[in-house]
Amino acid sequence: MRKIMGGLLLAATLLTGCGAEPHESHGAATEQAGHNQADVEFARMMIPHHEGALEMAKLAPERSTDQRVLDLAARIERAQDPEIRQMRDWLTRWGAPAAPMDHSMPGAMSHDDMAMLEHATGAEFDQRFLRMMIEHHEGAVEMARTELAQGTNADAKALAQRIIDTQQAEITEMRAMLP
Repeated sequence: MRKIMGGLLLAATLLTGCGAEPHESHGAATEQAGHNQADVEFARMMIPHHEGALEMAKLAPERSTDQRVLDLAARIERAQDPEIRQMRDWLTRWGAPAAPMDHSMPGAMSHDDMAMLEHATGAEFDQRFLRMMIEHHEGAVEMARTELAQGTNADAKALAQRIIDTQQAEITEMRAMLP
């Protein structure tokens, strides 16, 4: 019994002794734990991707004639702006820089596409907006599926699933609005 108690006391001493100053001795490892490169790339790519969606959505109030498009654009702004802030916070905590917009990422709109959307009004705008946003959302869903398959961060994976659920529903909604 004495050996067992002594062993337990020794184990407890070792465990608590190491934990007295965890942030000094293991701080960098602790801060970096809980994510992998796939999580970093997901956030780095999804931020500018969401920014592209916001850029498109912000055009709607002055150009759209369809209340459904206006409502959708407002929902996109309300959902994606906080997600951008959340992902930027992750990158800061993870010590990873943000990435510039990459027009080759899935669903990203080219400068020409954006210029055509900016010059459209009324029904023409609505149709272009819906088609472009469907393509854009499909790219986001693809990126989110990659995060689910390869990422390790629970928060990033939860966001990826939320993006899939929300944007897939919006894709269905937008397809129903097209003639």
